[in-house]
Amino acid sequence: SQSHKMYRTVKATSGRQIFQPLHALRAAEKELLPGFHQFEWQPALKNVSTSCSVGIINGLSGWASSVDDSPANTITRRFRYDVALVSALKDLEEDIMDGLRESGMEDSACTSGFNVMIKECCDGMGDVSEKHGGGPAVPEKPVRFSFTVMSVSVLADEEEEEVTIFTEPKPNSELSCKPLCLMFVDESDHETLTAVMAPIVAERNAMKESRLILSIGGLPRSFRFHFRGTGYDEKMVRELEGLEASGSTYVCTLCDSTRAEASENMVLHSITRNHEENLERYEIWRTNPFSESPEELRDRVKGVSAKPFMETQPTLDALHCDIGNA
Repeated sequence: SQSHKMYRTVKATSGRQIFQPLHALRAAEKELLPGFHQFEWQPALKNVSTSCSVGIINGLSGWASSVDDSPANTITRRFRYDVALVSALKDLEEDIMDGLRESGMEDSACTSGFNVMIKECCDGMGDVSEKHGGGPAVPEKPVRFSFTVMSVSVLADEEEEEVTIFTEPKPNSELSCKPLCLMFVDESDHETLTAVMAPIVAERNAMKESRLILSIGGLPRSFRFHFRGTGYDEKMVRELEGLEASGSTYVCTLCDSTRAEASENMVLHSITRNHEENLERYEIWRTNPFSESPEELRDRVKGVSAKPFMETQPTLDALHCDIGNA
């Protein structure tokens, strides 16, 4: 339905019939799918192969499988994160060049200092079970991880102020949301989800330390990426941060309040812990250094019972937002 919608949109706006013979489509598709454009990273990304022409890959690539590993029963396909970002930027090439011209930036002067803000989203997609099928035994819930290029700004060499040259006009539209990874895994299955998303998280962390060199408008330009995980719902945030599921007495990913406390005290809530502390609490939960009973241990770690695997920005989480609204 998404393709159909895009097709109608294109036909309406351009007035062109865009159904093409298959070979023409294949050629066009090659340019549109990640893996077509050359790029490089300075310094090179840690733990990521240097090949640019990477199309759709097995989502578990990047995992070293040991001899006694049971076969992974998750089925996942994805693009490599950096390759997908390159493709998204090349899609915006004209917009970026227009933005440079409109803001009066001399085109050839701006080859470095580009900053790209990425919004990340991840959500379960419900039940997709085959009703009478005899297909492979896979978890019957898929999860999709995707991203949106929210803005591109540039800090020119002599300038003090950053100038935003592109802002996504429809940040919540499915047309601006680029799929990165599709996986058959239940979003409530913390271990499997962590395993499948670990290579993505590793690539994301590697990209934070490096600059992308990519030709835009005929000149090589350097980009830095900033990731914001603002597209997760509450369930997924709890999942990523290693907190007990939503039925827990501990309601918040970044503070220690319980349901009872939150209902009595609607005002004095603040963020009291960070992601490092959540990791420390998980270690306490795992090792139980004080040999406490399950109840005491739970009270000590305040609901952090799984290993958090992706820091999202410690801004106001959904619960504090709800308390504030109330």
